[in-house]
Amino acid sequence: MHRNRRAKIVATVGPASSDPAKLKALYLAGVDTFRMNFSHGTQEDHARVHAAIRALEVEMDRPIGILQDLQGPKIRIGTVRDGRLEVDGGERVRFVLSGTDGGKDAIPLPHPEIFAAIVPKQELLIDDGRVRVRVTGMGADFIDAEVVIGGVISNRKGVNLPGTLLDLSPLTAKDRADLAFGLDLGVDWVALSFVQRPSDILEARALIGDRAGIMSKIEKPSALDHLDDIVRLSDAIMVARGDLGVEIPHEDVPGRQKELVRASRLAAKPVIVATQMLDSMVSAPTPTRAEASDVATAIYDGADAVMLSAESASGRYPVEAVTMMDRIIRSTEQHKLYQSILSASSVDEEHSPAHAVAAAGADLAQTIGAVAVVGFTLSGTTAARIARKRPPVPIVAVTPDIGVARRATLLWGAHSVLSEDVHSYEEMVTTAEDTLLKEGLAKGGDLAVLVAGIPFATAGTTNNLRVTTLPHRRG
Repeated sequence: MHRNRRAKIVATVGPASSDPAKLKALYLAGVDTFRMNFSHGTQEDHARVHAAIRALEVEMDRPIGILQDLQGPKIRIGTVRDGRLEVDGGERVRFVLSGTDGGKDAIPLPHPEIFAAIVPKQELLIDDGRVRVRVTGMGADFIDAEVVIGGVISNRKGVNLPGTLLDLSPLTAKDRADLAFGLDLGVDWVALSFVQRPSDILEARALIGDRAGIMSKIEKPSALDHLDDIVRLSDAIMVARGDLGVEIPHEDVPGRQKELVRASRLAAKPVIVATQMLDSMVSAPTPTRAEASDVATAIYDGADAVMLSAESASGRYPVEAVTMMDRIIRSTEQHKLYQSILSASSVDEEHSPAHAVAAAGADLAQTIGAVAVVGFTLSGTTAARIARKRPPVPIVAVTPDIGVARRATLLWGAHSVLSEDVHSYEEMVTTAEDTLLKEGLAKGGDLAVLVAGIPFATAGTTNNLRVTTLPHRRG
């Protein structure tokens, strides 16, 4: 199966989509990578979903990616008197480190890292910013604040601290247990929540190694301050617009999205745009026009993938949401202005032989009218370098590693193919030609561009470019 589009679709699995029949329907509708959200469900639930996806992979005879999204630390209010407190603008409140069932003068906030980091005039956003308070004073175990935007504070509501760098690991005890479980299952990607600094990626890398790709979710303003280093240390990036939009002004989110997509493309790292893309389809069979435009904007920006969250996990129309996203992507990519807009946002090329060869392969394919660029890739790097140029022809990522093939399902324009190891130049050409013919991507007489690294079986050595004319018959 070859998708007739370049950008990929990630869909979150949940109660509305976890049975094998629904997973198959979602895949056939257009899902390339499935997301398992470990903020919800049990490990046993996720194990069943993982097994069903792997069975589907065998049935479809196509690599399918699986993304494990870790919950990360959750900063929450404790329990308050009668379960809810109503506060008004201008009112004074106090947060306390310990205690339960407190009133406005003793709202429990059981997070010592906040008390260690907070300073006057900083703001706390409660329940996704529905209630906003500004710090006026603090002590070792209390924080005094003035209510800026009033509302209801109820038990266990989340707290965001924009601009405050917390001494907090992105991996809680639950995350570490879930991570070990996911790695044992064999997930392809691990998404890290609450990334604040480059050292957070290094902490995760020490636990994950090369068993899965690390995807950093950009949802904290502090991560934006260290963006280049975080992108460099990560294997992929997720633009988590929901949480990010709570901590930075709404009007800044679109520009930041473009910055994140561009930085990821520059580093040849896949980037997902996520959150509320077709949100109305949680309860309606069609999206709003604004949502369709939002998806199209991410495609015009050159994002590798767009993601569905509640739409596919708990919504009433999960298959319809995937179908709609697939339609929007294809329509956008076929628009007469798409290629020129994408070219206008092209990134500067890295000055290295490997990137130059991959870029040349992409440009050459367009110049000579080749049907595809075939990238022989041991680690996925060669395919990513080709995709960085966003060529107007399919990228066939040929690899002997099933993990690499699965991760490449997230890569813009890439059609993953699992193949035997290639040991010689002649074998490379034959494998490329046979693959294109078998996958229905070419016919005899067509031209194809081959990009590889020689010596073979050496990761990261993209240094060889070849044009081949496909034979009309073998033998």
